[in-house]
Amino acid sequence: MSSRTRQPTPAPETETLSGGFPAIRMRRNRKASWSRRLVAEHQLSPADLIWPMFVVDGAAHRTPVASMPGVERLSVDLIVEAAKHAVDLGIPAIALFPFTDPKKRSEDAAEAFNPDNLVCRATRAIKAQNLDLGVILDVALDPYTSHGHDGLLVGDEIVNDETNAALVKQALVQAEAGADVLAPSDMMDGRIGVIRSALEGNGFKNTQIMSYAAKYASAFYGPFRDAVGSSGLLKGDKRTYQMNPANTEEALREVAIDLDEGADMVMVKPGMPYLDVVRRVSETFGVPTFAYQVSGEYAMLAAAFEKGWLDPDKTMLESLLAFKRAGASGVLTYFAPKAARLLAD
Repeated sequence: MSSRTRQPTPAPETETLSGGFPAIRMRRNRKASWSRRLVAEHQLSPADLIWPMFVVDGAAHRTPVASMPGVERLSVDLIVEAAKHAVDLGIPAIALFPFTDPKKRSEDAAEAFNPDNLVCRATRAIKAQNLDLGVILDVALDPYTSHGHDGLLVGDEIVNDETNAALVKQALVQAEAGADVLAPSDMMDGRIGVIRSALEGNGFKNTQIMSYAAKYASAFYGPFRDAVGSSGLLKGDKRTYQMNPANTEEALREVAIDLDEGADMVMVKPGMPYLDVVRRVSETFGVPTFAYQVSGEYAMLAAAFEKGWLDPDKTMLESLLAFKRAGASGVLTYFAPKAARLLAD
């Protein structure tokens, strides 16, 4: 053998450990950016995002929500511009919530049935633009009641069946305004069935229902109540109709009932503290399952960003990817426009 012939290097005497090391090295697939992208199990894109917006009276008017840094209430004309921006960013849908003039709040939530209320006007204005964008409207009475509850209050009780009748009136007004998706968030028993029946009976057979099927009585909703102007109005709490945070089996029952009554999609709310529920719902039913990264989750992250304690872009995207990993089809998030821009880049 020629002295110039290279001799093979003997393999190092490395003990084979659990997992097959060194034959198996998990870090090989992580070494390069292209490889990490190639083997990624879950992807986040602008198409996974729904942008919640708050509508306020006026023209060319915007007011900041103090407890949600970076979030503003927008007048209808500015909502239309934001809707166009959503399309440009590749966001497929927006969700509208009203800041109702306190003078228009009442015990019977009559403003909810007004075909010229804020969300109905905003919906018609958006639809007039012929945008490729879904408009989701919340079906619940809390933005319109003088007591801040999602249903009608009789004595100390939020009454179920009477509230359902009111929700049907609200749903039909919203469908008539052009809403693509109605999102009942009230947690009354049987409301999906009566809303679906009313939609079918009034020619809105293609209007989708995204049910807040597993909505918990959570402490994470505070900033949202500031945004819609109901935080100082709430009498008592919502635990008699929203779910106990201790329960997950109950969430599965709620989802099953709502699907049976005609829901097209379901939602878990809040989001990150309930990722286990998102996973169970997604795996159990195999239907479009959404999560709401609620105002309290947003406010916590935004406060940490302002303090410089967390990296804003990386933390935001990581938090959203967690929903996809848990099985969510999409996420309602106030970070939607910023996240969409980052994902596009």
